[in-house]
Amino acid sequence: MPLKDFFLALLVVAIWGFNFVVIKVGVEDVPPLLLNGIRFSLVVLPWIFFIKKPKASWSLIIGFGMFLGVIQFGLLFTAMKWGVSASLASIVLQLQAFFTILFAFLLLGEKPKSWQIMGAFIAFSGIGIIAAERYNGGALVPFLMCVAAASSWGLANIMTKKAGQVDMLNFVVWGSLVPPIPLFILSFMLEDHTAIWTSLTEPKLTAIGAALYLAYPSTILGFGIWNQLLKKHPASLVAPFSLMVPVFGVLSGAIFLGESMNSAAIIGGTIILLGLMLNVFGGRLLAKRAAV
Repeated sequence: MPLKDFFLALLVVAIWGFNFVVIKVGVEDVPPLLLNGIRFSLVVLPWIFFIKKPKASWSLIIGFGMFLGVIQFGLLFTAMKWGVSASLASIVLQLQAFFTILFAFLLLGEKPKSWQIMGAFIAFSGIGIIAAERYNGGALVPFLMCVAAASSWGLANIMTKKAGQVDMLNFVVWGSLVPPIPLFILSFMLEDHTAIWTSLTEPKLTAIGAALYLAYPSTILGFGIWNQLLKKHPASLVAPFSLMVPVFGVLSGAIFLGESMNSAAIIGGTIILLGLMLNVFGGRLLAKRAAV
């Protein structure tokens, strides 16, 4: 991979890692479901007029939009509003890799490899450590919402797999047509009306900045660059960069929000990352071992 593309890949994962800090700041000023709806509205308009519809059925586009936009980010934003840190969220959400493997087996008949199963057991043992600590501390529900968000991302990935070889940026933009209306309805039903009105009539600069960041650098720029990298290089070369997302998430949470993780979160998070690394690199390690 040329040095330019290497740094572009690092730029994308840094943008996505910093995303969690932006969400945390944004939900302090704007109700989470409302912020999420605004974010996807900005993704759609005006970009849908310049980006052609992907070669995928409407059922897959709608399913992708529901699982990714409404459920995944709806749960994630709310969990972070209710106390999950940017650092912890950036790690836990990477469980989507294992949920994708599980749903691919259940729905598509793709049999997981032995190292993927082992990686999943390792990662979920890390989740168990964090969940036990959260249960004792009375903060289990937001944490489980974050895990559920990762599972919904896994289902969104299945929609992408079923769509086949589509342009990911096109798929994301057109899928973003789906979330705004359901999110605005849910926000009106579930969130404080005074907070909604204040957010819309007296928006703070931090809230405006958060919505713009989530829509443009994080979604349009991030997926645009990532898509080009996947077109130029093998997925096996590009995909491992995603392991850096929680690294940037933890670092940016510490630098910009002054976050620190307790011992259970550090141990559990490290175990989760080890499981993810086994999932990504396990096949290569076994192949090298067999070749010796």
